[in-house]
Amino acid sequence: MIEDMSRTVRDLVRGLDRAALATALPASVRGESGAAWPYASLVLTAVDHDLSPILLLSDLAEHTGAIAAESRVSLLFDGTGGLDQPLTGPRVTLLGRAARTADPRLAQRFLARHPDAAMYAGFKDFHFYRVALEHAHLVAGFGKIRWLDAADLQPQGAAVGLAESEAGIVSHMNDDHADALQLYAGKLLGLPGSDWRMTGIDAEGLDLRRGGQVARLPFDQPLAGAADARKALVSLVDRARAA
Repeated sequence: MIEDMSRTVRDLVRGLDRAALATALPASVRGESGAAWPYASLVLTAVDHDLSPILLLSDLAEHTGAIAAESRVSLLFDGTGGLDQPLTGPRVTLLGRAARTADPRLAQRFLARHPDAAMYAGFKDFHFYRVALEHAHLVAGFGKIRWLDAADLQPQGAAVGLAESEAGIVSHMNDDHADALQLYAGKLLGLPGSDWRMTGIDAEGLDLRRGGQVARLPFDQPLAGAADARKALVSLVDRARAA
């Protein structure tokens, strides 16, 4: 049961490229005194292999000052778009602590997900943040509600070396196997367009982007390590061609 809920959270978070970030905004920001105000606004997101959200924030953003005063944040990922009855759809709130990071791998993962952000990511007043997860609250529809701890959200097993090999795999697929990516999108996901690009790969699937649209394609079986990636990608091509 927990694993089913955990997989729902992982699929939902990895399948979206934005969330509502909520922080505790100091009252002094508004020239007031007293307790902090809850403050939420839209942010672009990527997530690391362990599901830690990655953010790119300006020093001028209200959230940046709020995080400096109180690192605890929450992020709402909403998967109810397009539903006639939105409350029957899935959404999850991730709770954790945000901290600035200079890890180039996390920056690369974010920029692969959001290539347009490269225009300003190098500005001295923009910084990347990693949110260390502590809890998640999943609402997967009426009566399907559960709190999960960070340990519950991790996939079973770890894909050894995949995080370190990811950039090379993504670059290779985009540069040398663009036709395979179009097959993934068109034949396996039923998506239109002929210029899909891969933005990431993790143990449970791969991420695609075309303009403002993102898509998630799961693997049949989780990868045990980076060496399994080629086999899984070839298998998906074979399945797409058969379709």
